[in-house]
Parts: sequence; structure tokens; C-alpha cells
Amino acid sequence: MATKASKSSPKAPSSTAPAVADSNPAQAWGPLAEYLVDITQRSILFMDVLRQRSDQYYVQKAKKAPNVLSFAAEPVLDGRTLPRPVNYGIAHIKPPAGVVIDERKRPFVVVDPRAGQGPGIGGFKADSEIGVALRAGHPCYLIGFSAEPVPGQTLEDIMRAEAAFLEKVIANHPKADGKPCIIGNCQAGWAVMMMAATRPELCGPIIIAGAPLSYWAGEIGKNPMRYSGGLAGGSWMTALASDLGNGKFTGEYLVKNFENLNPANTLWSKNYDIWANVDQGAQRFLDFEKWWNTCINLNGEEIQWIVDKLFVGNRLATAEITTSDGTRIDLRNIHSPIICFCSKGDNITPPQQALGWITDLYSKDDDIRAADQTIIYMVHDSVGHLGIFVSGGVARKEHREFASNIDLIDVLPPGLYQAVLTPKTADTANPELVTGDWIVRFEPRKLDDVRQIVKPDPENERRFATVRRVSEINLGLYRAVLQPFARAIASTGMLEPLKKFDPDELLFEFFSDRNPMMQQLAKLAEQVRVQRRPVPGDNPMLQWQTAFSDSIVAALDNWRNLRDHGMEQLFLATYSSPLLQALVGLSGSDEPPRRRPGTDPERLAFVHQCISETRAGIAKGGAREAVIRSMVYICMAKTGVDERTFNIIEKIRAEHQGMTLQEFKVALREQFFALLLDQEAALKAIPAMLPADSAVRKKLLEAVHRIVSAAGEAADERAKRLAVIDQLFASPPPTQAA
Repeated sequence: MATKASKSSPKAPSSTAPAVADSNPAQAWGPLAEYLVDITQRSILFMDVLRQRSDQYYVQKAKKAPNVLSFAAEPVLDGRTLPRPVNYGIAHIKPPAGVVIDERKRPFVVVDPRAGQGPGIGGFKADSEIGVALRAGHPCYLIGFSAEPVPGQTLEDIMRAEAAFLEKVIANHPKADGKPCIIGNCQAGWAVMMMAATRPELCGPIIIAGAPLSYWAGEIGKNPMRYSGGLAGGSWMTALASDLGNGKFTGEYLVKNFENLNPANTLWSKNYDIWANVDQGAQRFLDFEKWWNTCINLNGEEIQWIVDKLFVGNRLATAEITTSDGTRIDLRNIHSPIICFCSKGDNITPPQQALGWITDLYSKDDDIRAADQTIIYMVHDSVGHLGIFVSGGVARKEHREFASNIDLIDVLPPGLYQAVLTPKTADTANPELVTGDWIVRFEPRKLDDVRQIVKPDPENERRFATVRRVSEINLGLYRAVLQPFARAIASTGMLEPLKKFDPDELLFEFFSDRNPMMQQLAKLAEQVRVQRRPVPGDNPMLQWQTAFSDSIVAALDNWRNLRDHGMEQLFLATYSSPLLQALVGLSGSDEPPRRRPGTDPERLAFVHQCISETRAGIAKGGAREAVIRSMVYICMAKTGVDERTFNIIEKIRAEHQGMTLQEFKVALREQFFALLLDQEAALKAIPAMLPADSAVRKKLLEAVHRIVSAAGEAADERAKRLAVIDQLFASPPPTQAA
């Protein structure tokens, strides 16, 4: 790039003087000189970003409750004040300027994962789970935690604390039309599910985002993280880490596990991307690193229970876990709708682990309905694990649709559904009934549809059941032989100085302002920003730079693939061994290696009682029940329920100031089960439920047509069912017919 001559430059030589080459080195070297100046400046700015990251790290580390929440909040209840204290607390999110909260709308409670980092990721930025719920007019709360656990706290204590938090939220919103919607991200998802199974009366719809509930599931050739427990010989390594930490398990170990899944990103891409785009991406990098590098601790008892019962034991989805007071944690006890949001691009919680609990828990489609349970799943095509609850694009699309249609989700009849989003276009029917840029539809699905995703495999179950037995044996041996020595070493404090030599800690120390050289670097970076000369985009050296980076990423990806393949082959060779399976007692019976949850006599008796009551009440009800039954009958067609259908129902409900949302939900379920048990008898009863006045009947039928046509004119099966309802409404009551 040519530069302007300075005022002190000599005059141009005369025509008789020999030509003199421009002495400006940048002009002499052309694109190469421009590139060298650019990368020198970029490198200085990049090191300054690392300096800011290090200083930020120490600021966060000094806080008792570090978080990355971008919204103002006020504490509501501190878990340390509860009868069984925990390091959790709940805060009320203050709406930003211009956002109006409707106290009649159900609150949203976001629970962030305690899986290595601190809280706040659910409200990390404006376009977040909390952000979209606030803009939809819902009061919002965040359940977070401090960096250090309360000594002796257990996962059961945390469950009880979350229940106490929900009781407080419900008490604070007596006018809300519905129980709180709970969003559980990652680890918080299965913790919320456990709480909801023991206290179902506190919960509205539950959204579990990227949450593993079936820990052995996965595909051969993918999902290598599930092999880690088996290759380590079970959970004794977890006990060792906790003992060496003097009863504490540092979240850094969990973070390292996540980072090891993608070495190309950890070792190269993350830093290269900010170095290559340091002018635009510095703040975004710092914001994310503020959360990623803020590690928290868990009690040894907590993490041991999690690994033994869940990750290695996989006991949650089969109702094998009981609390200290003998309560069995059975996910079938949850009567709130459950929305499972997962992604094919998630290498931490693949769809198999997010959805496998459904096929673990239920064997027939009718079992879901018999449990009065509504399950909705949605599988994103590409977003990664963190993107499920961090990505602004996901928040503006999927999470916005969940928040906008949470009341529709709450009243869906029991069964299995898939959430399908289609873009709103100029041709969309009744666009005023669509709340955003996407139309959400909940289409009925069968368990076989989920099985196609999960691909359950009995041999896979037997391998992981072998891991569970081996883990129990090794943990027992560790506790008997090595644990006393590990605890004795930790109690002397001789391991504490070694923490200073942790490579990550040394890196933070070097790049922080604690290093005098970094203070000089900060001044140099300020000068560079003033004199910044970024290279033009067409510089050929940039193409070489990109190609070089791509080659490094490819090499690291190849190494990762080779490593993962080797891990998988070692796991399969070890735990597929008939001899090892026999040694741990898995070959002495023809029973499946993993039990399925049974059905209690009390549950069966309750189901039969409900069936009898429903049959007896098929002919009961008036005009309201007849309209709801007609609507359910038409909407039970395979196309599912469109948000526009529910929105028009809400308009009709508001126009007539009718039943509450909960009353509507109960009535809808009654009519749904009546049609499910005896559709012919339920339809025949409709004329007798209607008033004799033909004018009133006509108005009621118009309401049915208005509801059915909200998503467009009825066609195919829906049109046939609408014609049946037209005939029933035209039929005279039985007394007149007689």
C-alpha cells in the first residue's frame, strides 16, 4: 500500500539525474510488507486480549458467586437459609427498559447447569432464554449457585431447594394463569426432572435443553464421551479426584472433558479465530471466556452420586433411584408437558441421550397416555451443545416459539409430539394469529419414531451393564485399599503448591497484569489501535494463512478421529467379552441386563378407575364440552395442532370471559380421553349435549369452524371429520328426534 510523502521529503530529481527507487519498504515489498505489518499488529492486540482475559479470570475467581448474567436481578431466596442448606439461590430478573411484564402470564424459571462453570449462561445476552421470555411478557427468575458448595450438601438437598424456590415463585404470582415454566439447561435438565418427579404439583411445562437422561445411548462410530467411564475402570477415579481435593471435586475436570472432545478447537481454532479477527471478535471472545474459565466446585458426595447413579449407573430412566426418605424417583409421575430440545450437532448430549429415556420408560404408545404425560421433542440439525441455550439464533427461533406458545404446550392432550417450525410467508393463512416469524405445529408421533432416532441395542446395554458392575467392584477395592492413603496425602496440604504449576493457571498468571511486561503490552496495544493498518481482504497472504490454519485443523481432526476410534475399539473389545460379562454375573440369566420400570398395582388401579369414570361420563356435559370434544376430534387427525388454532381459541375464550386456562386444560383432557376410549359413543353423545335452540347451535358450529380454519381451510382427514361434526350439530336432540 503506497504511503504519502512527508513534508521534509527531498524534491523530485531532475530529468538528467538517474532514477531512484522508492525507499519505502512497504511499497518495495508490496502485499508481503502489508501482511507483516498486519500480523504484527494483530499479534500485539491478540496478546492484549489474552491479558484482558487473564485479569477478568482473577476478578471472577475472587467472587463468591461469579456469573455472566446480562440482566439486572434481585435475590429472592438464599438456599443457605433452608433447613437443609445448599449453595443455590433464586433471583428475580428485572425487565429491561421498554419491556412490559404481564402478571397474568406464568413465570419462567431458568435453571443453569452446574457442570463446571458458574451460572448466568441462560441470560448471557439479550437474545437468550431469559431475554425471549421477558419480551413475551413473562416474569422471569434464575436459579444459580455460588462457587463453593455447602459442606455435606447432596443432590437430594438441591432438589428440595429447587422445590422451595418454586413455592416462592408461585406465591409471588397469585394472578398467573398457570404454574411456572421451568427451563433446565444441560445438567440442570435432569436435576429439574428429578425434582418434578417428586413434586409434580409445583411445575408447569418443563423445557430440558441439551440434557442427558439416557446416559448409555449413542451410535457406534460417534459419541465417544460415553466410553470414558468404562475406559477409566468406573467411578473410582472420581472418588480419587475428590479425595485428593480434600472432599472437593473441581469443575476444571469437567471442563477438560468437554475440551478434549474437540482438540482442534481447544488447541488451535479458538485462539486462531480471535487472532485472525481481533478487530471485531475480541469482546465476544472475552464475554464467553468469562463464563467458560470460571470453574466451580462440587462436594465429593455430589459428584460421586451423579457418576454412580447416572453416568455409569444409568438408573434414572428406569425408576431405580430412591431418596433418603424412600421416595422412588419415577419420571412417569411428571404430569407437566416435557419439551426435549436437542441437536444432531451436539457432541456432549447427542439426541440419543436426550430422547432415549422415552423408550427406556415406555414400551407402548398407550403407556404415555395412561401416565397422563405430554412429551414433545425437537431435534436441531446442526447447532452445538452450548448453542442450544446460548446461540442468539436459536433463542430468536426455537426458544422464542416455546415461550410464545407455552400455554398451547400446557394444554396439549397426553401423548408424544414433535415440534415442527415452518417460516411465515406472504401466503400464510391468518398471519395475524402467528406471534413471530415462524409457525409452530405439534405433530403426533409414535414411540417407533423416537426409536428410529435412539436406535436401542441390547448388546450395547449389556456392555454398559458390565461397566456398571466393574465400576462397583473397582470402587469397593479403591475404598478398601487406596482411599485412606489418598485422604492422608490430601490432609497434609502437600498437594496445594502443585496447583500453581497447572498449565492453564501458569498461562493466566503470565498474561495477567501481575506480570510487569503485560502492563507495557497494554500501552503498546493502545498505540497499535491508533495506528492500526489492517491488510486488504484481497491480499494473497491471507489465503495462505487460511489454508495453513485449515491444514492444522484437519490434522487435529484426523488425530481426534483416530483417538476416538481407538477408544471405541478398546471399549468394545473389553466390555463385549463374554468372559468379563460372566465374571461380573451378567451371563447367569436370560433376563435383560437393565431392568425396565414396572407398573405398581396402585398405578394400575388408578388407571382402571380413570377409565371407568371416563366411560361413565361420556354422555355428560353441555355445549362447552360438546364444542371442545368436536375440536379435539378434528385436531386428533395426523396433521397435529397449529399455534394459530390455539390462538383463536384464546381469542374466543377472552371474548366470552370463560374458563381459566387450567379449567380448559382439564376439560380438554376429559374430552380427549372420552374420544380415545370410545370414539363412536363420544361422537353419538354430542347432539344430546347441545342446546335445542338451532340458532345457538349454529353459533357454536361457527366457533368450531373458526377454530378449525385458523390454520387454513380444512382438507383431507380434517375435512372429513369436520363434515361429521356438521352432521352431528345439524341432528336434532334425541327428545326432538323421538
